Amino acid sequence: MQTITLIGSGNMALSIAKGLQGKYHIEAVGRSKESLNVFAKNLGSHLDTYLINDFDLSQKNLILCIKPHHIEEVGKQLQGKANLLISVLAGTSIMQIKKHFKADSFIRCMPNIAASIGESMTTLTGDINAKNESISILNTIGKTLWLNSEKEIDIATSLAGSGPAYLALIAESLTDGAVEQGLKREDAMSVMRGLFEGFSGLIQHTHPSLLKDMVMSPGGTTAAGYSALEKGNVRAACMDAIKEAYEKAKRLSS
Repeated sequence: MQTITLIGSGNMALSIAKGLQGKYHIEAVGRSKESLNVFAKNLGSHLDTYLINDFDLSQKNLILCIKPHHIEEVGKQLQGKANLLISVLAGTSIMQIKKHFKADSFIRCMPNIAASIGESMTTLTGDINAKNESISILNTIGKTLWLNSEKEIDIATSLAGSGPAYLALIAESLTDGAVEQGLKREDAMSVMRGLFEGFSGLIQHTHPSLLKDMVMSPGGTTAAGYSALEKGNVRAACMDAIKEAYEKAKRLSS
């Protein structure tokens, strides 16, 4: 079984590890035994763990899952030259990563938290010679899309990477609305979860505008609710969320 080495032990590393387990042998490299023990416990299965200090990267396939502001510190502690380095660092260019890490090939990607259940939407770009290998690895945690520039990765990060947080806000708000009108909390949660599960299948094959028209009858309940969303500038707010997240990614990379 091929080995994948995760550098970092935070939430994203854990989500990726959950998606990879059973398909790859996983190693985790972190800054403390305590954090690595918690990581292994949360993963729920055995994995090899190592401290960052003087860990040898030679011939390894790495997924770099640290905080962007830690790249210099971590890079100084690691030894050797990796085979493939896949970075999930938001707003951190390949050029910046190359200043602190050695590898034959570099890839930038942006998965999301759904990697933990094998349903991530992961965008990636980088050295074309590593395209097929990196796609093969990342397909293990969900769907992938190869993009042609790092600018596109930063835009996609604001959509697919940050998107679960936006959808969580919408899910919570819709549920709260149902509770406010008198539905029991547990029933509202069940209805919301069923809604998102069904919608995820529909949106794979139907354009959003067509879905809206299929549901919204003239003068009906959906039209009334949709009008309230438009009055609340929900559409504009969603577009602004993508813009602000993208601008933040650009500032991180500068």
